[in-house]
Amino acid sequence: MNQDTSRDAQWRVELRQRINPKERTAIDRVVMPQLDPAYRITCNEEVNQGITAEQAMTEATRCLDCNNPQCVTGCPVGIDIPGFIKRIECGQFGEAAATIKLTSSLPAVCGRVCPQEKQCESRCLHNKMKRPPVAIGYLERFAADWQLANEDESSQAAPAVSPDAPRVAVVGSGPAGLSFAGDMAKRGFRVTVFEALHEIGGVLKYGIPEFRLPNRIVDHEIDGLRRMGVEFVTNCLIGRTLTIDDLREQGFRGIFVASGAGFPRFMDIPGENLTGVMSSNEYLTRINLMEAGRGGDTPVMRGKVIAVIGGGNTAMDSARTALRMGAERVMLVYRRSEDEMPARREEVGHAREEGVEFMTLHNPVEYVGDDKGRLCAMRVQRMELGEPDASGRRSPVPVPGAITEVPVDLVIVAVGVSPNQLVPSSVQGLEVSRRHTIVVDEETMCSNVSMLYAGGDIVRGGATVILAMGDGRRAAAAMAAQLQSE
Repeated sequence: MNQDTSRDAQWRVELRQRINPKERTAIDRVVMPQLDPAYRITCNEEVNQGITAEQAMTEATRCLDCNNPQCVTGCPVGIDIPGFIKRIECGQFGEAAATIKLTSSLPAVCGRVCPQEKQCESRCLHNKMKRPPVAIGYLERFAADWQLANEDESSQAAPAVSPDAPRVAVVGSGPAGLSFAGDMAKRGFRVTVFEALHEIGGVLKYGIPEFRLPNRIVDHEIDGLRRMGVEFVTNCLIGRTLTIDDLREQGFRGIFVASGAGFPRFMDIPGENLTGVMSSNEYLTRINLMEAGRGGDTPVMRGKVIAVIGGGNTAMDSARTALRMGAERVMLVYRRSEDEMPARREEVGHAREEGVEFMTLHNPVEYVGDDKGRLCAMRVQRMELGEPDASGRRSPVPVPGAITEVPVDLVIVAVGVSPNQLVPSSVQGLEVSRRHTIVVDEETMCSNVSMLYAGGDIVRGGATVILAMGDGRRAAAAMAAQLQSE
């Protein structure tokens, strides 16, 4: 096989000449096979079933192999998208996966949960021709899953890491931390990841349900990092179990903080302290990580009539999880219209198919309890859209007097998160923002404290998996350059 992956490589030139652009754009976009909604709410099986090799090769044929591929500029980790897609078109699935892994440590994860429609696929040339974009996310998942199913992992030797190589520490094992760890391991550094919980994966494990991202997929990606020499330490809360100074004393030359944003936000309205009002963080963590209601020892509140407050992916995950936990009715309460929801369109569609009721243009103003202090109803204010706010979305405005009371026995609040303050507060002189995020240089991800870098939600305050991974990659490049210069 020709190892030259450039666009001018002979094999890619011949591939482009095989089918003309008009014929490529005439091919219909692949449709992802899915479990039937009536069945999938009875279990935790993955909803999207993946595409076949034949479907993948046909979809890859749609790619025009542009001279100036904007899809790559839309990818926060800079994957060679045309390169891996053309490998799939040729049937070289292992080579496609290897191409992705040159820049992405978590391809099977990103192929499932990244908002490609807002990133790489939004830049696809097909959009300008009023055609659906190439299904880049589906193809990325296909290549990663093919490698998982077909390659012998025992034959993938880990790169030799010198015992004298500099040691670097990672605080947190979410997507930013794992991306950083993978890139530093590739560069020959000794990497140790410290995780506060008992399992590795961060938000990939506790925040995203298995019907969207199976734990076996996350574990496979983590095992790949272990084979590269990355070490993992669980049940270690940096800032409490060990401090940043302790890590430096242990010989770590550089530290990357990726401790996430694990503190839930509430709306500060009457009744939030009632039994039956909880955060989406707690709800999803108990079920996803601790298997509450699915054989685990950890309890979780259940309800027959449940309201989920919010319109993002976490709200969709909570609402869909509630159905799988046996709720008879699940309402998603969002203060704007469906068009303004930040959740992925696919997730909104899946929630609707499964029976989630959308109470848009409504906002809770009070939770009502019974004489035992348990939630029994919520009062919601009807809203209308006014002028756009700073984000460009139209601001919700209350409709005077339009308040109704809706019976509910469980409310799950999914209106955002705040950064974990344990690490920032434990580092003397570290600059933090008014939002309590760590202030970093956007290019290098370095803080004002020597050799302390940060990325992901501890910097952004809440973002996507792929943006966190991009932070990890930038931090790794900058830290490696700094350590090598010394």
